[in-house]
Amino acid sequence: MGPLLRLTVFIGQLLRRPPARRKAVVMLVVLAVALGLAWTEKAGYWPQSWRVDRAPIGHRLP
Repeated sequence: MGPLLRLTVFIGQLLRRPPARRKAVVMLVVLAVALGLAWTEKAGYWPQSWRVDRAPIGHRLP
């Protein structure tokens, strides 16, 4: 199952049976933190010492 289909199924389940208020608040907080981290990285404010530069796929070390 692809990520887009999985997200669609998850949203469909939320619409059919809404979560409890506490669970909805936790989900919104997690989403806000994730979006905040993504924005921080995209804007270039993430500390350079915390970045991980991975080798490209297929790259072999000698």
